[in-house]
Amino acid sequence: MGLTKTDIYTDEQNRIASIAKVIGHPARVAILQHLIKAQSCICGEIVDEIGLSQPTISQHLREMKSIGLIKGEVDGTKVCYCIDPEVFAEFRNIFANVFEQEISTC
Repeated sequence: MGLTKTDIYTDEQNRIASIAKVIGHPARVAILQHLIKAQSCICGEIVDEIGLSQPTISQHLREMKSIGLIKGEVDGTKVCYCIDPEVFAEFRNIFANVFEQEISTC
């Protein structure tokens, strides 16, 4: 059996790609910025803030949760979402390491 395409890359490269894929949608960037600004868990206000339908917001939240960027806690009939600070710090460090590398001019 042959290698899958992701097998030829390092774990870090695959992690960076999965993070970039998830945050590569403007609605997810807006959700992320809203959660960071709120500095707390948010339940239903995301729909009002972002201006997309509840099912669309839910799909974006699922994608963000799939990489661990956010976590959701059940509060009665709602799910409240917030940034996972440990994972957020990990992501920040990963991208800082990539962008802090020196490059030479052509």
